[in-house]
Amino acid sequence: MTSFDTSPQLNVWRALLALAVVFVMLATSGWTALHSHRGATPLQASRDAWQHGHIAGRALPDAESAPGVLARFFATLDAQQRTRLAHRYPLAVGNMNGAPVTLRYRANRIALDQQRKVERKRMHDNRLSPLGQRDAGRRMDRYEALLHKGRKILAFDPIGSGRVAEVFGSLDKAERISVVVPGVDTDLLTFQRTSKKYSAPVGMARSLYAEERAAGPGTRTAVIAWADYTAPSGLGMDAATAMRAKEGAVRLNALLRALPGEAPVALYCHSYGSVLCGVAAHELPTRVSDIAVAGSPGMRTDKAADLHTTARVWAMRDRDDWIQDVPYLEVGGLGHGADPVSKGFGARVLSADRAQGHAGYFEPGTESLRNFAEIGVGAYRAVSCARDDEACRAGLSDAASA
Repeated sequence: MTSFDTSPQLNVWRALLALAVVFVMLATSGWTALHSHRGATPLQASRDAWQHGHIAGRALPDAESAPGVLARFFATLDAQQRTRLAHRYPLAVGNMNGAPVTLRYRANRIALDQQRKVERKRMHDNRLSPLGQRDAGRRMDRYEALLHKGRKILAFDPIGSGRVAEVFGSLDKAERISVVVPGVDTDLLTFQRTSKKYSAPVGMARSLYAEERAAGPGTRTAVIAWADYTAPSGLGMDAATAMRAKEGAVRLNALLRALPGEAPVALYCHSYGSVLCGVAAHELPTRVSDIAVAGSPGMRTDKAADLHTTARVWAMRDRDDWIQDVPYLEVGGLGHGADPVSKGFGARVLSADRAQGHAGYFEPGTESLRNFAEIGVGAYRAVSCARDDEACRAGLSDAASA
């Protein structure tokens, strides 16, 4: 059985050491700032063009309108008109919550192809340094991979390190939807990996989708690899605060409110992604049935009840996960609060048996992945709890019989 207890004295020393390091970083380097961008970004330029556009003699609605308003607008158009808008304003439509998901896929393919051509030119631009040209080549390679036949790109923004989200399965037909929310060092270039592929959002989502299909072959599921927020880079100040999580929480809730249908949604929040999910929790739509965190540094609260969500809160941590050595506290905005696998937090603690450290929760053959999949298909009574107590299973019934 996995034990999560540590010596109180050891925790105190870890906390003091961590805070000392943090304050030295503050004194010497200051807070990490967002990069400033001169002029309109490609996405903003596309949205600005949309704002001045027309279709069939009608002005287009505000691109920032509520998803329901935009959904009703697109419903008044025929297929040819919707396609025309995707070609005219690909980034705007591809990132528009409320637009039909199949139209977003089409628009993002157009946007990706346009950005691929931009990066191809940059690869041979003599005004760039050799490093800049290599970076352009890496981005072009990533765009080409995302353009492979059959990929469903739900969101794409080339600004900065890049943001992207991909769907596995059919969102329109899904009876249950899962959203994978990754942590630090997640961007366009790390969205998919060949080495250690199950530590990247695409590998996580593909693995979960396959496991869900095995766990509930009669249940139609869809999984979203959601890297559509600016994640912290490395374990610096951004990772020690909630700034990126607060920005990401707004984006996550916007996505969730725009998902088609009424299927229940489960969130799988890894590492810093669990900070984001904790910040987002109190505004989650009621269709979010479950929040499952793995390798969490904290959820910005001391107790699960303080998340103020109707969703079930699950937590797991591998015994070899280094995250257990971070100080679980919050002081002056630094740190992320209590340990979600601690008894006092009040989450349903799941087994992570055979998970492979901090990045291995979605590895095939692990108890962590199997537990995720059982939650994803609503087979709650099949989950394996980490402790031999009643808290994990209290009040559970499978979705089919609920």
